[in-house]
Amino acid sequence: MKMNKLPLRAVMFDLDGTLLDTAPDFVVVVNQLLLEQQRPVLPDATIRAGVSNGSKALIRLAFGIDESNTDFEPLRQRLLTLYLQHIAVHTKPFPGIEPLLEKIAEHQLAWGIATNKPEAYTTPLMDALNIRPAPASVICPEHVQRSKPDPESMFLAGKHLGCEPQQIIFIGDHKRDIDCGRDAGSITIAAAYGYVDEGDDPTQWNADYCVNHADEIWPIIQQYL
Repeated sequence: MKMNKLPLRAVMFDLDGTLLDTAPDFVVVVNQLLLEQQRPVLPDATIRAGVSNGSKALIRLAFGIDESNTDFEPLRQRLLTLYLQHIAVHTKPFPGIEPLLEKIAEHQLAWGIATNKPEAYTTPLMDALNIRPAPASVICPEHVQRSKPDPESMFLAGKHLGCEPQQIIFIGDHKRDIDCGRDAGSITIAAAYGYVDEGDDPTQWNADYCVNHADEIWPIIQQYL
């Protein structure tokens, strides 16, 4: 248990793979793009593991090309167009997240999101889902000079929420989330239930805690109340 001298004030979540299970919609649009290009579709699990790494990673995964290929950016833009059309069809909070948010609110804690997902996709997704209680802070790449793993997102979260980063618990399904939180002085929880790359081990990310289900998060939060 990481002890804090300051009282806990907020809980911040990464978005894809931590707060929301967005992979089912990405599976649809990645495979739709592959079919458009007369390519064989990929297994759901293969796409799911790559979702947290963003659109560029998904194009590399699906087509085996990198940014130097002239087809790369047109394919990526087409993927993003398809995703915007299909952004909240199958996406939903991970099991245990909604009751967790209710408990957070009941104990007068704020909650928010720090994501590397661009605002153009984060905002319509959150609007479509209309999660209540609503987040008090939503930080996208456009809001910071340096995205995660840089700690700037947690420092900005502190400003939004009127607290110090040390008064925030940050939960994420990628090492960059944990690095961001740790370097800001926040308490960190690795979400091993999320989109973890094959061969990656969340227990090795140096998080303060590691959980395999969102139901395990509240008992950790309680330790700081």
